[in-house]
Amino acid sequence: MSEKKEPGVWDGFKAFLTRGNVVDLAVAVVIGAAFTNVVNSVVKGVINPLVGAIGTQNLDSYSSCLKGPCEKAADGTVSSGVMILWGSVLGAALSFVITAAVVYFLMVLPMAKYLARVEARRKAKEGTQEVIEVSELEVLKEIRDALVAQRGSGHDER
Repeated sequence: MSEKKEPGVWDGFKAFLTRGNVVDLAVAVVIGAAFTNVVNSVVKGVINPLVGAIGTQNLDSYSSCLKGPCEKAADGTVSSGVMILWGSVLGAALSFVITAAVVYFLMVLPMAKYLARVEARRKAKEGTQEVIEVSELEVLKEIRDALVAQRGSGHDER
């Protein structure tokens, strides 16, 4: 009379955590978080000075007053009026585009090329294997035909 014990919540959680894709996702999140600092440094050290050559280096200072009079406090908060802070949106968009470009060109594109080469090698290996199998089959057919011909010619001489 053994009762079959149903898997508990803890067992299900352990199975979930030990799946490969969950671990891969966790690694990706950690690397992405660390990579954010690199992107932010590029934006602050390269992009903002380039924008600063045209205007100000701080993209957050770019704004438009929708309903005036607009006034900003010293800490950057809007004290009166309705202000559209399009500079911060531009900065976030630039950070996103830079991050996406770096991830694509340094991670996605090389991995896609690598996987394409591996797939091409696998297909070439399969093609070679098929040629070998076909040629072996042809050789075996020739041997069979030769044996049948020998039996047929040897059978007539008796």
